[in-house]
Amino acid sequence: MKKAEAIIVQMCRAGIGLSFAVLIVAVLTQVLTRTFGSSPVWTEELTRYALLYTAAFGAGLSLRSGELVNVDVLSESLPDRWSWLLRLLCAFLTLGLCAFLIGPAWKYVSIGAFQTSPAMSLRMDFVHFSVFLLLVILFLFSVLRIVAMVVFAEDGRPVQREDIS
Repeated sequence: MKKAEAIIVQMCRAGIGLSFAVLIVAVLTQVLTRTFGSSPVWTEELTRYALLYTAAFGAGLSLRSGELVNVDVLSESLPDRWSWLLRLLCAFLTLGLCAFLIGPAWKYVSIGAFQTSPAMSLRMDFVHFSVFLLLVILFLFSVLRIVAMVVFAEDGRPVQREDIS
């Protein structure tokens, strides 16, 4: 399981790196071209789409590292057993919410096949896929946390920065 998790983490990191690189290029192009005249319209759209993919790839990693919105004050003030159960419950709730939304998100992606973006003429299903991807990645990281807690008796606490591989 650790190997599968490491592969998923590396793929998410690569996705963040690529989408952030696209974001940097788009913003840099926008700034430089505005300095010497007017910027191309497509830079605005590409920036938004790159941000969507950055969020999609980063959501699961944020869940893993505890940087997603969390109520540590409550869970960490409870006795160890209750704290563990609360973290497990939250992982199951995240899993359930993602499972519930994956179907509608795919429908949203499918609808995008019939639309194009105004400036880039890009099919919107490529853009809408970021929402579906975010849910799938959160689903996978929730499954990984649940399996780690139930099967491997881990405490379910976020992975600390020095432990992130």
